[in-house]
Amino acid sequence: MWLGTRRGYLSDWTTQLWVKATGKAILLQSSPWLNGPVAKATGVGARFFDDFAAESGLLLSPGTGLIRDFLALGGTTFRAESVAPEVRDLYEQTANYELDAWSEWCGPFKPFGRLLASLFSHRLQQLNVPLSGLDTSRGVTSRIVDLIDPGTGKPQYTAWIRQLLGSRNVLYAGSYSICRVPEFEGPCVKVVFPLPNGNAVVIMYPEAGADGSFSLTSAGVGYGGPGFYFTVREGERMWAKYVRAMHETICVYASDEKEVRADHVLRLCGKVFLRLHYRLRLERTTGASN
Repeated sequence: MWLGTRRGYLSDWTTQLWVKATGKAILLQSSPWLNGPVAKATGVGARFFDDFAAESGLLLSPGTGLIRDFLALGGTTFRAESVAPEVRDLYEQTANYELDAWSEWCGPFKPFGRLLASLFSHRLQQLNVPLSGLDTSRGVTSRIVDLIDPGTGKPQYTAWIRQLLGSRNVLYAGSYSICRVPEFEGPCVKVVFPLPNGNAVVIMYPEAGADGSFSLTSAGVGYGGPGFYFTVREGERMWAKYVRAMHETICVYASDEKEVRADHVLRLCGKVFLRLHYRLRLERTTGASN
């Protein structure tokens, strides 16, 4: 049910009311680490960041990597230089990699995936997690764009848009950056997925494995730390709901000199409900035309 351009669809508006009722009311300037792109009530889609750049006075440019300088993630608890060079290259030169993805919904959670898709994902064209192997059988597109501040010439956002070729549904459209949060020592990776009148913010702390692998985990003790947040925005006012029950871990490792693999595990109340597997193969060398 459509409620108008401000509220949007009933299911979205109900979710936003839940965030306002149970979340923390703040001013954006007091928590800049929660700032990120916000979608209109009509939804997201593959061209969201193109439209967002035009409306925000930002310049859109083909991007290179999700993290411009991987070593900037280093801190007292994480030695970025100990991560395998193939993995570091993936993050700094993401546009040079071809992406394949597989999903595995776990047991009783599969109907939840179908419900999520029917109520939100297909309509919003955001977070269309594959429900079966057939969803990704024709491949996944991978597009990196920088949204550049014309005054400074520096990227304000770096976005990664992934789209299922078979259905044309948007798998993920999100911005990536490095941030610091009040309740964690050291830099974290922040991913922001625009949603109607707000967004989902995932803040993950980094770890390095003895084998050169790289892990990101969105779990913390509460508000102000790594974890999963739903936000609703009204101008400079914001409501942020820290979802303690939602955790995810991404482990990235080198398969060979031209291939990197990633295992993405999502948990709800400690139970694994979804596994995603990615193969990212180096297709272009740095400096090659896109």
